[in-house]
Amino acid sequence: MSVLKTLKLSAAAPVASANDPLSRAREKLLGQLAEQKEMVGATLEGRLYEPLKVAAVRKNAAGERVRVEVARRVRKGWFQDQASTVHFIMRVGGKPLELQPGKAAISIGSLDKLPGTIDALITAVRAGELDPQIKEAAAARGLMMAERRKKAA
Repeated sequence: MSVLKTLKLSAAAPVASANDPLSRAREKLLGQLAEQKEMVGATLEGRLYEPLKVAAVRKNAAGERVRVEVARRVRKGWFQDQASTVHFIMRVGGKPLELQPGKAAISIGSLDKLPGTIDALITAVRAGELDPQIKEAAAARGLMMAERRKKAA
């Protein structure tokens, strides 16, 4: 017991992460926007953007699972129209996030202006300006997943 008396004890507990769908969707969207910004930077520099993920693959002769890093596919969030104007689309749950009814794309102009626009979008998401749209998209995703679970059961 003498060792226990030498330790500094406290009543601290880990902070539980937010469990509501809106905050989870907001955090995922912020991560996707940061990843898109990195991808745009790599494209502007002329290099290939290949983030890595750890995948467990049966590799050795003993049949043990060995961790291997492999390239992860990232969906590009921008596109060019026929007039070579760059447009950007944010996605929540794999579907475009409508910023206004019927309008999901943001017209940027040229690719070099996209990082600044992504920074502005990150600021808007953190400030809660897109919460109604994110909440609606997250709810639609939840309904879709509930339907899938019903069909599987």
